[in-house]
Amino acid sequence: MGDWSAAAQVSNDPIQTVTGSRQNPNGNQGLSKVYHDFVPNRPEAKQKKTKPPAASQRFIQVQLLGINDFHGQLNVTRKVNGKPVGRADYLAAYLKQRAAENKNTVLVHAGDMVGASPPVSALLQDEPTIDFLNRMGFDIGTVGNHEFDEGVTELMRLIKGGTHPKTGNFAGSNFPWIVANVIDKKTGKTILPPYQVMKVNGMPIGFIGVVTTETPTVVVPSGVAGVEFTDEVEAINRNVAELKKQGVKSIVVLAHNPGTSGPNGENPQGQLVDIANRVDDEVDVIFGGHNHAYMNATINKKLVVQAYSYGTAFADVDVEIDPKTKDIVTKRAEIVTTFQEGIEPDPEIKKLIEGYEAKVEPIINRIIGTTSGELTARQNESGESILGDFITDAQREAMKTDFAITNPGGIRADIDAGEITWGEAFTVQPFSNELVKMTMTGKQIRDVLNQQWGTKIQMLQISGFSYTWDPNKAVGDKVVSIKLADGSEINPDKPYTVTANIFLSGGGDGFTVFNQAQNKEIGPTDLDAFVKYIEEQPKPFTYGIQNRIQKVQ
Repeated sequence: MGDWSAAAQVSNDPIQTVTGSRQNPNGNQGLSKVYHDFVPNRPEAKQKKTKPPAASQRFIQVQLLGINDFHGQLNVTRKVNGKPVGRADYLAAYLKQRAAENKNTVLVHAGDMVGASPPVSALLQDEPTIDFLNRMGFDIGTVGNHEFDEGVTELMRLIKGGTHPKTGNFAGSNFPWIVANVIDKKTGKTILPPYQVMKVNGMPIGFIGVVTTETPTVVVPSGVAGVEFTDEVEAINRNVAELKKQGVKSIVVLAHNPGTSGPNGENPQGQLVDIANRVDDEVDVIFGGHNHAYMNATINKKLVVQAYSYGTAFADVDVEIDPKTKDIVTKRAEIVTTFQEGIEPDPEIKKLIEGYEAKVEPIINRIIGTTSGELTARQNESGESILGDFITDAQREAMKTDFAITNPGGIRADIDAGEITWGEAFTVQPFSNELVKMTMTGKQIRDVLNQQWGTKIQMLQISGFSYTWDPNKAVGDKVVSIKLADGSEINPDKPYTVTANIFLSGGGDGFTVFNQAQNKEIGPTDLDAFVKYIEEQPKPFTYGIQNRIQKVQ
């Protein structure tokens, strides 16, 4: 799947997994990876905050605790500034600690709670993650693009409850989900309520949800079948007008849209800036998501926040409401990193995680191979990675094609030297996207490669050919030469067989040239091809970067 989180983005906290460990510091071996993040000077957490004195004793203080882009990371520990962070039981401890400091606390999320999840959640249809949110007492949330990975029907089952052939009956979410800009094409109505009014200590607060209109470009077509994504600002303003008619003046937007800022709110960038500048002035706070970054800025008198991703941080927003006007009069935010040091994991959530780990342990701990060196998704200066080469080799072998091409957003983690478990392979390729064999001309292959430098740079990973590109050439014309395995130039008029996952083959991530391909045939999933290819390698095997992509110096 495409996702801003797949590679380092323009942000001050690119969550980029670069090393791992099979030893979970909390005692479970083989079940939890430890990922190390490149994070320049992420601030230390304050275990307890000091609340500022109220501007007036008559104002009511409300605390909004928010997370975004959790992606089912129940049992995953990461490292920030060299220290362990994350895991749902530590996140829970922080949230419960902060909630205990203010009885007027609302727990919110801004989407991508599920999807691209580790096996402990994904193998059980992400029900464990919804269970976690329920147990934490979340009050409200919106959908992200990944909530659509398995389609609207499955999304509704997770929210409203229902039966799945793999997991049986599920009760669903205990709290409302809202989204104002996803429309059912048949009914013309939103698939979920567009907003919700909650009374906190007698004060009505309106919450409006939206998700990025880019969702159809980063989800397989089946995931968004039957729904339409409309302009976020228009949807917000339409529902602000409704809330104002009801006398609601304290309004919070949960927006699965990207944004970033400096640590003190300087240089805010991204869709959230545009949204803040264009929405009705009655909007007070906007929670963002999608690009897994830090944001804490005031834009057009709106407080706009985003708290990284994967449960490694949360946003603590304090607002004061004037009970006479029922409007928010002050607002401030802190983005808190969930360092494990100095805080005990929440025992209830720790037990919950261990229960789900036990269910999936026999599957994920099966050893499928051994590697003598680390296999990483980290791209070199030219845009090529070891895992990118290895995965496309696996896909080309599975489909017996001339070439294979995959998107970097589909490679979600790294593999350490040593034994490789099925669970690790799953964490690398968690979407289980079907592979597609198709026919493309040499010219079409050049054209699709030139689409890598669009609104954001996304370097496709390749097998079966090599190419050079020149950063000084214009966008759309950066590819200099494409060579076949025998060293000859690709023939622009000749048809070649190409493998890509079903997301990419449908024009995902903006690679629309794939839509011109002919003779499409469905094959096994990318995960099955990856696992089989690992199993076929010598034990141990050595694999390094293949120098298929060359940047002109």
